[in-house]
Amino acid sequence: MTLALEARQQGLPTRAVCRALVLAPATIYRKIKALNAPPSFPTAPAAVEQKTSPSPHPRALSPGERAAIMTELHSDRFCDMAPAAVCATLLDEGRYLCSPRTMYRILNDHKEVRERRSQASHPKRAAPELAATAPNQVWTWDITHLPGPAKGSSYKLYVCLDLFSRFAVGWYLSLSESAAEARDFFAALAKREKVDTRRLILHADNGGPMRSRPLADLLESLGIARSHSRPRTSNDNPFIESQFKTMKYRPHYPGRFASQDESHQWCREFFEWYNFRHRHEGLVLLTPADVHHGQAAGKIARRGAVLGEAYLQHPERFVNGPPKAREPAAIVTINKAARDPAPTSAKGLAQEQEVAN
Repeated sequence: MTLALEARQQGLPTRAVCRALVLAPATIYRKIKALNAPPSFPTAPAAVEQKTSPSPHPRALSPGERAAIMTELHSDRFCDMAPAAVCATLLDEGRYLCSPRTMYRILNDHKEVRERRSQASHPKRAAPELAATAPNQVWTWDITHLPGPAKGSSYKLYVCLDLFSRFAVGWYLSLSESAAEARDFFAALAKREKVDTRRLILHADNGGPMRSRPLADLLESLGIARSHSRPRTSNDNPFIESQFKTMKYRPHYPGRFASQDESHQWCREFFEWYNFRHRHEGLVLLTPADVHHGQAAGKIARRGAVLGEAYLQHPERFVNGPPKAREPAAIVTINKAARDPAPTSAKGLAQEQEVAN
């Protein structure tokens, strides 16, 4: 490269020199251009251009024309008429001001385009927060449909579940949903269970029987507090929904029931199994009857003793140390706020109470 530049300075032909030195002429030309370029100096930043308002479009309406259109729209004969009807009326009279879409744009600029009819507003409802530390503190209930013999026919199954133990406190099968039947159902339950109604909360969704006046009057007379889910929020009543799924996913659940007697017999067998033989995952595989009738502590202790004996016989099989039997949760909640941490076992709840005392 240096020899080629010196040869060029001496006046020798560039292409001949490049041919002799096996160089591309373009390489020499780029180098010469770089050497002859004037030095560059930092330049001052260009002045910031001031923003100017865009010039109006040549087809745009003048302010006077827009004002005339607004005056026409505000007139007595057009104040309750749609822009399309206004344009049609003016055309019939031999006048044309602008298109209906332009009228809408002018009205929108003046904030005069809105829904004239009153719109329903639904206030935001707070999520129900329920907690149970023992049976018969919170009951949750709902109604599900069991398919009947013909398409479109069904039997209505009323089910009431204890929140803490998942024990089905009662159930009732009917041909219809009615406020009177809901009232009679809970009147019978309150009399049979002999619970302290002043400490009981009954939770349900927003169905007709759940919010009916006959049932509300009965609960008020018994001193039972009411709680309801938010509209269209099934997660506000999750335990009863889970129980319905357990029922309808049973292997021998029929697609349809041939009669009310058949459905009644099936429900009787199902709830006997569910309450007394079903190992519930949410209850550390205890049955709802074990928790509802106070037998959980004894069974947990027996499980712990069996696990202790197994550990003594083969400690090498338990790499994490002596195993412990799981205990059911001491507090069962629906939408309970996370700011109120609860102990995870009955033992933890007892320890908290001792510290408080």
